[in-house]
Amino acid sequence: MKKAFVFPGQGSQFSGMGKELYDNSDLAKKMFHQANDILGFNITDTMFAGTDEELKQTKVTQPAIFLHSVILAATMGESFIPDMVAGHSLGEFSALLANKTLSFESALTLVSKRAMAMQKACELNPSTMAAVLNLADDVIENICKEISDSGHVVVAANYNCPGQLVISGSIEGINIACEKMKAAGAKRALVLPVGGAFHSPLMEPARVELEAAINATTFNQPICPVYQNVTAYAVSNPDDIKKNLILQLTAPVKWTQTVVQMIEDGATHFTEVGPGKVLQGLVKKVNQTMETVSA
Repeated sequence: MKKAFVFPGQGSQFSGMGKELYDNSDLAKKMFHQANDILGFNITDTMFAGTDEELKQTKVTQPAIFLHSVILAATMGESFIPDMVAGHSLGEFSALLANKTLSFESALTLVSKRAMAMQKACELNPSTMAAVLNLADDVIENICKEISDSGHVVVAANYNCPGQLVISGSIEGINIACEKMKAAGAKRALVLPVGGAFHSPLMEPARVELEAAINATTFNQPICPVYQNVTAYAVSNPDDIKKNLILQLTAPVKWTQTVVQMIEDGATHFTEVGPGKVLQGLVKKVNQTMETVSA
């Protein structure tokens, strides 16, 4: 029996997140105060009492979800013994702290820089994402290629679970794609309320900026493998982890493939560490027999 611990990405934030941890654990309190110092602003104020609007700002959202996940993992003590870890997009940074590849300060600093770089890239190129439901992956990929060949950027960005794929690209490209997806038989193709085209070539300016920060960061030998978004298989070599993390911003999140691989490698039990239950739902869509719980 192998235990997999998985960490959510952007979209799972809520007002009041982390407050219970802060109130009930001295370790959590210490880590939150440390986070305020590292970030240079009191993120705890926004997490515990901010409006949904304030929490939606990328510079707040990403560190907030990361902190909720990793502080929750830290307070689990002896019950947090992973055989394997993975994180969806931003969640991969939480996973890399959980398996001790990165230190708390290094991981939080990278998450903050990633958020700022993505925000900037979004402002440079107004762009968006859309969820496509119940259409075969290869049909979606072909439509994306066809639109890209005609001069608009559209790519498959998140392989979330069978029958749910998120595409990413220019606003015009995504609008054309949604129409074509519906015409091809998709149950739904709906534009998502996100700030930009994450996991697409339009994030290249952010990737370059983050690459410098990642290269300047120490990556340690992990205590268990991480299944990375870019490759979807187990990685334990710090240099390979670094390389895959650099590619992550412009490459698709292969979540379906990751879950399949973790199960093939012996995972029998998935624990979602962080706000929400999105990943548990996605794991069940891949394999209904899997045991899934919230930390």
